[in-house]
Formats: sequence, structure tokens, C-alpha cells
Amino acid sequence: MNTGRDVEHAAHCIREGKLVAFPTETVYGLGADALNPQAVAHIFELKERPSFDPLIVHIAHLDQMSTLVAEADPRVFRIAEKFWPGPLTIVMPKGPLVPDIVTAGLPTVGIRMPDNTIALELIQVSGRPIAAPSANKFGRISPTTAAHVKKQLPDVDYILDGGKTTVGIESTIIRLTPAGFQILRNGVITREDLETVLPFDESPVVSDIAAPGMLKSHYSPRKKLLIADEATLATDRSRAGLISFTGEHDAGFAKVIRVSRTHDLKEYAVNVFEAMHTFEDDDTIEVILAEPVPDSGIGKAIMDRLRKAEFSWRAQQDARA
Repeated sequence: MNTGRDVEHAAHCIREGKLVAFPTETVYGLGADALNPQAVAHIFELKERPSFDPLIVHIAHLDQMSTLVAEADPRVFRIAEKFWPGPLTIVMPKGPLVPDIVTAGLPTVGIRMPDNTIALELIQVSGRPIAAPSANKFGRISPTTAAHVKKQLPDVDYILDGGKTTVGIESTIIRLTPAGFQILRNGVITREDLETVLPFDESPVVSDIAAPGMLKSHYSPRKKLLIADEATLATDRSRAGLISFTGEHDAGFAKVIRVSRTHDLKEYAVNVFEAMHTFEDDDTIEVILAEPVPDSGIGKAIMDRLRKAEFSWRAQQDARA
């Protein structure tokens, strides 16, 4: 495995059908030529990702959409004008050139334009749209540094090191409906942000896996992680690590990581996965507690990650109770 900052080499790897881990503003992605089904299949193999979970395709300019979608809803361009490049994925009807493996057989494809100069340069130099989920083992903690990628995916062909990501959690995913838009996955671009362009469709979102991150369990460390509440805070803290936001519950924990000193939800989002990685790698920590935040705005995206990270651990604990 090679790691470096050589965009030309990374682009050559993409054109050769190899896999490249690369930075975006959200998390590191595991990229392959989106129009090469054999290369995309290697993503699923390396991540141990189920084939029913679709991938997002990354583009560097709007002209690339014409090769990926059956037709572009005019509203897409209004949204793109405001939010691209940025952490927003739009699910649209797919065009015939997009392999079914990218979309998990669905008739739609998720597309976004990342707000990261290295990612955009990689797409432009390779001359390919790049399919890329997060560069980690399926269901595990998302990577926000090249070191996180190395830990989980040592066999990737090349890691393009761009330092720590600046947003820290995955993109908001939306789809358009006749009534406006629906959110399939929450991110730092919120419902309120999007409503400045289109109305929100209040009808229920169907339960099929129409986009990444819709499973109940995801983003999970190898160690038990639970959302801090009255019951979990009352347990033994001597071998526990706390992902702290307010600083109100820090006393007695073996280790505390303050994700924000100013109660800034964007800082929580940027630092939450890194905190999980740090505790996962710390042999002195047996249990991780994560302080919750209000379930609104960016807080909805943070709580979505925390609930999915704790889902399997909470289920095990409840089964033993």
C-alpha cells in the first residue's frame, strides 16, 4: 500500500481500474472509476460491503451529470448553484452508462460534487466520475484522516493524503419529489438550509435502501459505544471514555475528549469520528460514551451517527438485561 500526495499517480490508478482512498470535505472515500463495473466490484470486496447498499458518484463539474443521469430535473441546477461543491448528494434517475453495481440495481444514482480541491483535481485529472463510499470496513467508524484508512483498509492500492477532513460526517442525501425534496440521510446541510431553495416534502420516506447510510447499524467502533444517558452515566467510569460536548459529565472518566470548547455542533461533527477512533485504539478504554445533542439542525445528523454507532451494542445490552 502506498500513501502520498501524488494526484497524477492516483488518477492513473483510477484509470487502470484500481482503488484510491482520497479526501473529501466530509470523510475519506474509497474511489473507483464509476463506469467500470469490475473496479466498482473491488470496492465492495475490499470494504466487505453488501451489494444492496448503493454508492455515491462524485463529479467535478456539472457537465459530467449528462453521462450519469437519464434526465436532470431543472430543480437540480437550482440546488447545485447554492450547495455544490459541498456536502450534499442528490439522488436522480440513472442513465444507461451507470453500471447496476453502482446503484445496487436501483433505477436511481446519488451524485455529489465534493468541496475539496484534492478530490476535484483527482476527478478532473482522471477524467472519470468516481464512485466512492467511505474508505472503511462496512459498518465501522468512518475515516477522517489517512491514518484511519490505513488502519481499516491496508490493502487499498493508493491513499491520497489530504490531512484531516473539514466537515467530518457524510453528506446530506436528498431526493426530489413532485412536492419538493425528502432527506434520505441527514448531514450538515440541513432541512432549513435546503428549504431556502425548495419546499420540504412532509410525506414519509419509503423504507427501502435508496441511499447509503440508511441501515440501522453503521459507523460502529469495535468497542461498546453507548449514548450517554442517566443509566449509562451511573455505571463505572474507571475504564470508560467520554465523547464530551458540554463538559458537564466529565468527572470520573478514564479519558475525556472534548469535541468542542464552544458548544459548536459543527465542531462536534468534525471531531466525533476521530474521537471514536482514538478510543477504539486505546487499550485502557473498554466502553465509549457519547454525549447527545439536541435532535435538530446539524444535531439531527450527529444523533443519526450516534444512534447507528450504538445500535448493535445497545441491542446486545438490552438482550442481556
